[in-house]
Amino acid sequence: MPRKAAVVRKTSETDIKISLNLDGKGDYKIDTSIPFVDHMLSLMSKHGHMDLNVQARGDIEIDYHHLMEDLGIVLGEAIKKALGKKLRIRRYGEALTPMDESLAQVAVDLSGRPFLVYKVRLPRGGMQVQSMGVSLFEDFFRSLTNNAGMNLHILLLYGRDPHHIFEAIFKGFGRALHSAVEIHAGSSGVPSTKGTL
Repeated sequence: MPRKAAVVRKTSETDIKISLNLDGKGDYKIDTSIPFVDHMLSLMSKHGHMDLNVQARGDIEIDYHHLMEDLGIVLGEAIKKALGKKLRIRRYGEALTPMDESLAQVAVDLSGRPFLVYKVRLPRGGMQVQSMGVSLFEDFFRSLTNNAGMNLHILLLYGRDPHHIFEAIFKGFGRALHSAVEIHAGSSGVPSTKGTL
């Protein structure tokens, strides 16, 4: 059975619907009303071999923060729901991903214990893409981490162009998550000596 989930979150600030298939082909349909975020989530879906449908609106006339934070919440909830009991998953995943002059390393542990390490030092003058402050990606990943119950490390080894930097990060996250959720044919139960994740 494909591991799928659909999650809806509607507040006075945002209205978000996400459907996710962890065992997909990398098909995506993304509309967050922020084109650069659409591009990043599309890359994550394609390179993570997961099907992702996102429809999201928020009070972006005020700021992008509410929408970015809530996108992380809903995507994290969808990942957790799709994983179910986490039977026979590999649990760990990592990816070293280049994008032109940029190189990012991402490691995932689907441990059930949320923790984010985010070491992304941007070059001077690289704090914005279009009208969006890219510092919001840390808030997105923190919300995702907390709601998925994952341990996530994101390290930018080097890079110059912020577009390339976040392409490397989102492709790397997709690749690392794909490895972590993969079913291990030779195993049974959950990958933990405690017997639970």
